[in-house]
Amino acid sequence: MLPNPYEGANNRGPWNVEQIEKYLPLVKRLAGRLMISLPQFVDEDDLIGYGVFGLLDALERFDLARGVKFETYATLRVRGAIIDGLRTMDWVPHSARQKVKHIQEAFAQVEATQGRPAEIEEVAVYLQIDVRELEGAIQQGQILNLTSLDELSTGEEGESLSPLNILKDPLAQEAYQEVEIEEQHKILADAVEKLPEKEKLVVALYYQEDMTLKEIAAVMKLTESRISQLHSQAILRLRGRLSRQKKNLF
Repeated sequence: MLPNPYEGANNRGPWNVEQIEKYLPLVKRLAGRLMISLPQFVDEDDLIGYGVFGLLDALERFDLARGVKFETYATLRVRGAIIDGLRTMDWVPHSARQKVKHIQEAFAQVEATQGRPAEIEEVAVYLQIDVRELEGAIQQGQILNLTSLDELSTGEEGESLSPLNILKDPLAQEAYQEVEIEEQHKILADAVEKLPEKEKLVVALYYQEDMTLKEIAAVMKLTESRISQLHSQAILRLRGRLSRQKKNLF
């Protein structure tokens, strides 16, 4: 267990410069990872700025009695602050959100019909648009894919089963809930296994190996924009597949 961040605080508040410097690499790491879901015009330094506010909030609010490591708590706060900062920019129009939803449904429908991962050209034909327009819509809606794989599953009331939800919920360790979450993760793992190879590799490097956009691009010898596109397509496929499977259950 890490030392309590309240310790050593100066009289300006429950944190000091040394503590910020200590955890700044965590902020930069999270900002670098979130870049995979963002258009190229977004400045990584802006994300770091938002993240620092989340770090300060984490340092002020951390409670050692929760039995959670500070890095775990800070990661949730920093990531949340970055996403909240991006959402205040509100540069994703409603039309783009609707397009992304249609694309998600199209991927699921084409794959259900073909019995294999859909090619982007097939989805374009299904939607009766050209490939360039489809790729543009996916890129424009990339911020809508600011999610982790854990957040693709929902509970009985439709709430996101994110790590933050689990930390907040005192009943999350109940056996029946653990079984339910485990089952949903199995379904998700099966959906990931059916992804096209490049998309599956991006997902593995990002979520399992904890790599940033730049690191994945270097490993796969592709541009960062191409990696971002593959990630967005993978998330769209997964959302569409899981949504379709949920409908079939009821």
